[in-house]
Amino acid sequence: MERRFTDPGVRLHEFADEVLVRCPRCGGRALVLARLGDRCEHRWTGGREHTRRLLRCGCGYAVDGFPAQRTFGGPVDPYFELPLWLDAECCGGRRLWAYNPAHLDLLEDYVAAGLRERGAVPGMTLVARLPAWVKSAKHRDEVLRTIRRLRASVPPARRASRPAADTDAAR
Repeated sequence: MERRFTDPGVRLHEFADEVLVRCPRCGGRALVLARLGDRCEHRWTGGREHTRRLLRCGCGYAVDGFPAQRTFGGPVDPYFELPLWLDAECCGGRRLWAYNPAHLDLLEDYVAAGLRERGAVPGMTLVARLPAWVKSAKHRDEVLRTIRRLRASVPPARRASRPAADTDAAR
């Protein structure tokens, strides 16, 4: 039976509460968090909301701050602009990247599906914004191999579940 995928309507920013990055000090795997436990702090500056981000690495490197800039949509973390841990070359020099294992799960489910359906969510979702080469059936095997390789670089404890679809969220 052919695998089916229905767009859950998530946007890229919904995966940004936990981003795996390369540590600027040691080059190892580090984590950018939006919250520590149940706490999530916000601050308003210049009419814009800023969320506290915590950068932690096993080497001891740590940064706490309220980054002023948020840049979504490339192979860097949207807050500290560090290179993503889950980033690899795929399909002739293109970059396949994800913020975290839940993001990888969504990409894998979409690419592996033979039947892909749009959800009843208005606007451009993460899936709707994927580049054509990721959506192409001719690249399916290579994209799935790359996703498996990226997933293998993450310890099982970091393999979190996907965020719930929020139909009112904007990209």
